[in-house]
Amino acid sequence: MKETWFVNLEFRSKRGYVYIERPTASKKKKRKMGEILTWLLFFFILIALLVVVIYQLMCLADLEFDYINPYDSASRINFVILPEFITHGVLCLIYLFTGHWVMFLLALPYLCYNVRLYTRNQHLVDVTEIFNQLNWEKKQRLFKLGYLVFLLFITLFWLIYNAMDDDEM
Repeated sequence: MKETWFVNLEFRSKRGYVYIERPTASKKKKRKMGEILTWLLFFFILIALLVVVIYQLMCLADLEFDYINPYDSASRINFVILPEFITHGVLCLIYLFTGHWVMFLLALPYLCYNVRLYTRNQHLVDVTEIFNQLNWEKKQRLFKLGYLVFLLFITLFWLIYNAMDDDEM
């Protein structure tokens, strides 16, 4: 038997009753499954961003140890910078549209930094200045790596938290 609640509402000076049904178990499971899939999407996007940043660090390390020339290193890094920026922008938009405000606010400074780099045309690595900027570029990407790992751990926590059954909490 469905349990129905009655709510007394006043609508245009007429009094009426609105029936509000309590969510059933299947609706709760669908909502919970949607949350789990959302956190999984966040997790995989963050993994992709981590791979891109680690790839950039590897290119810089290869350049530092003189395994590749500056032109190849700069072209490889520049090839993945815009996809990194776009992926992080999409991640922030998904955080915003799904209502995960805290995660959006945590990811926003990184997005603002990327936008600032892009608008000032400082986002690409210059072939002629790459040796002079090598330490700065490595520090920048190490900071990005740490920031993304922090976001990944928070995402992993919420993924596990949402995957737990309500009865176990």
